[in-house]
Amino acid sequence: MLPQEEAIAILKKFLLQFNHTPVRHMTIDAIEISARIVLTENIFIYNDKYYRQIKGGAMGSPFTLTLANIFMWHWEQKLVVKQKSPNELYGRYIDDIFITSNDSIEYLRQMLSTADVYHPNIKLTSEIGKSLSFLDVQIENRNGQLVTSVHHKDSTEPYILPFKSDHPRHSFANIIRTALSRAIRYSSTLQEFKHE
Repeated sequence: MLPQEEAIAILKKFLLQFNHTPVRHMTIDAIEISARIVLTENIFIYNDKYYRQIKGGAMGSPFTLTLANIFMWHWEQKLVVKQKSPNELYGRYIDDIFITSNDSIEYLRQMLSTADVYHPNIKLTSEIGKSLSFLDVQIENRNGQLVTSVHHKDSTEPYILPFKSDHPRHSFANIIRTALSRAIRYSSTLQEFKHE
């Protein structure tokens, strides 16, 4: 859950740190006021009763997503410092993080345990291993070589659309195009591509 006032303070710090350039003469103070309105003035109806959201932000709102990314940027700063060493990777998509390390498993567990207490609203779950999925990519350390392929979640349906369905004809081509595009992008070897 995005803490409203803390997120607004982090937004202001972010804009100051990266030399915010006013768009349509909107100052940082005006952005702060607007952000507060967007976060604190969410009204919704549930069981014929009106409610005002007092924690977090509206799901699906482009602003809430942007603010969540800025909030995570702030949170991850201590974690990123370690990953600045040569030959290490750090990647994040919203709240999913991927890092590589040659440190011991004990050290990694301690680092993640420390990161888990950076903020009470952020709780980490972790996987450590030579083969992991990150979003829809399978990443493997195969004898010191980084090998990638398409990861299929167990809950995801395969690319099947019955030809006799009422879907528009372009849907059939799009399914094939998307599957091929993912296979090309994510397969680091010809063998992985052929398997996909």
